[in-house]
Amino acid sequence: MDYWSCLDHLMSARKLVIDGPKGSSHKLYRDFVYPLDYGYLEGTVSGDGAGVDVWMGSLIGSAVTGVICTVDLLKGDVETKLLVGCTDEEAETAIRCHNVGTQHAILVKRPT
Repeated sequence: MDYWSCLDHLMSARKLVIDGPKGSSHKLYRDFVYPLDYGYLEGTVSGDGAGVDVWMGSLIGSAVTGVICTVDLLKGDVETKLLVGCTDEEAETAIRCHNVGTQHAILVKRPT
């Protein structure tokens, strides 16, 4: 299995919990409105000790279409967030959310 196939397997083997539905406000940062569904994979662990974060796009299926690698200088953490079923426009929308303040990110799209 390659990297992308492993991520697809992880997605299919774990329950996706959407705790930030599109259009809702963040629990702590009320001014932030989720532009896409946002959640995590139950039973996984990411760089911050919580579940692996997922941005869910509008494409049908559960294939991982990319990843966003973040670094937050204030929190002192590094994370990888999965993009699932995201169009190119949705991926760009998601990465803009992570390039603010002390947080910076890069987008890695799945090769076609």
